[in-house]
Amino acid sequence: MTEMPRESVGLVTPITAHFDDPLELACGKTLPAYDLVYETYGTLNAERSNAVLICHALSGHHHAAGYHSSEDRKPGWWDAHIGPGKSIDTERFFVVSLNNLGGCHGSTGPTSLNPATGEAWGPDFPMVTVIDWVHSQARLADRLGIERFAAIIGGSLGGMQVLQWALSYPERIAHAGVIAATPKLSAQNIAFNEVARQAIRSDPDFFDGHYADHDTLPRRGLKLARMIGHITYLSEDAMGNKFGRDLRSQDLNFGYGEEFQVESYLRYQGDTFSSSFDAHTYLLMTKALDYFDPAANHDGDLAAALAPARCPFLVVSFTSDWRFTPSRSRELVDALIRAGKPVSYANIESSHGHDAFLLPEPRYQAVFAAFMDRVADDEGLEGRL
Repeated sequence: MTEMPRESVGLVTPITAHFDDPLELACGKTLPAYDLVYETYGTLNAERSNAVLICHALSGHHHAAGYHSSEDRKPGWWDAHIGPGKSIDTERFFVVSLNNLGGCHGSTGPTSLNPATGEAWGPDFPMVTVIDWVHSQARLADRLGIERFAAIIGGSLGGMQVLQWALSYPERIAHAGVIAATPKLSAQNIAFNEVARQAIRSDPDFFDGHYADHDTLPRRGLKLARMIGHITYLSEDAMGNKFGRDLRSQDLNFGYGEEFQVESYLRYQGDTFSSSFDAHTYLLMTKALDYFDPAANHDGDLAAALAPARCPFLVVSFTSDWRFTPSRSRELVDALIRAGKPVSYANIESSHGHDAFLLPEPRYQAVFAAFMDRVADDEGLEGRL
């Protein structure tokens, strides 16, 4: 990269926050101490009223915008929406993005040292859930001196965290942005996650989760899990437009090698992912997805579960998203209306499937920018800092 883009937050450095106060988890276990890695973009105002929390999806992390080095080829995963003059305008807002517990990008997770043994947690790392993440995020907010976020925003699994924030800490969230998410997984989605987990767990190099002791990694299983997941993130139209039935060469090989372009693409995605992501983290994150169901303690009544929420919501879905279909977003919208909560809803025309929430779709950006303008108005942040 020869020159930093003008609309970028520029070079950023991750920060590690260490917590010695134990965190009781929903599974009944306790983390005695833990680290959370995060990044910030923009400036926290004197009133500490302009903070925005970004919650990441399954394979996400703290690096949401900007660059870690001038040599980086790509910016953070949500750079299209975070930066000067963008939807989440860092000349108005102070943005916080972190890597969740159980992750493999610096926050305490299976690859971290277990203080009780001095060795990596591995398969002994406790199960973490959406509500555990929200509690740890609230502690990070305390550390940063942020009593209330002007907005908390997330897509996919990140949207579930936003919803949990509105229920667990209603006084600490002023606006909620729930994008391409669902109030609970369908049986089909749980099934996809289980197939992915079994792909990892049946890898001969998994060794019942103790692969680090054998100096190996379950790369084949993780590669297959990612390939399965990636198919569900793209729409049929997106895959058709990008690859069709194009062959890598003019002739058929009549074998099982990479003949179609889509085969090559999926294998590349799987290889890349399996070299940079931890298998235990993938298992934990998919289970957190499966377990999320705020209506479960209210006899399945989502409107009753949403009663504690106080903030206005923006709910966004995408027409070609078959992983978390628009009908699931409308289910949330209907429940919010029945619960008497203010909500705006947009179903964005897109051919990109579930991954559309990561991309700069013009109407999506317009809806998102209008929402953030409302956040700024409500919080008295009309002008730029």
